[in-house]
Amino acid sequence: MLCAKLRGHYQYFGVRCNMRALAAVRDQVERAWRFWLHRRSSKNAMPWARFAALLERLPLPQPKILHRV
Repeated sequence: MLCAKLRGHYQYFGVRCNMRALAAVRDQVERAWRFWLHRRSSKNAMPWARFAALLERLPLPQPKILHRV
């Protein structure tokens, strides 16, 4: 679901000269995803190393420019 939302965001806002903003959105989504996974349990908190392993298995889509307006 998260990947689908990001792909839709990239398709809507993926215009020329907007790559930096799209990359910032992806970074914020990564941080928010880790934050919510980290809050799920105080015993099994999500450290960055474990989150990096999760991102290798379930990668988020990379931003790309789709419209040359």
